Amino acid sequence: MTTFFVTRHTGAKQWATEQGIEVDFLVDHLNIEDIQAGDTVLGSLPVNLVAELNAKGARYFHLSLSLSEELRGKEISAKLMRELGAKLEEFAVQKIN
Repeated sequence: MTTFFVTRHTGAKQWATEQGIEVDFLVDHLNIEDIQAGDTVLGSLPVNLVAELNAKGARYFHLSLSLSEELRGKEISAKLMRELGAKLEEFAVQKIN
């Protein structure tokens, strides 16, 4: 069982370290072929990818953070993430055919 943290953001990487979150692989991009049953994926992924990894038997924890409009698209620090209540929340998504 492997834990992946998917992020390109320096603040998110620092936040995870400060929270004591242990990961096996810190990646900028998730290759869905690398995911196996029992793996855990952390990050902010599109719903279709979450459905794919859940279908493979992996767990997904979304990096949830409420950002104001003026902060969207900007790099934010680990400190600001803490102040805004950043947290990991588990989601399970299933594609409906």
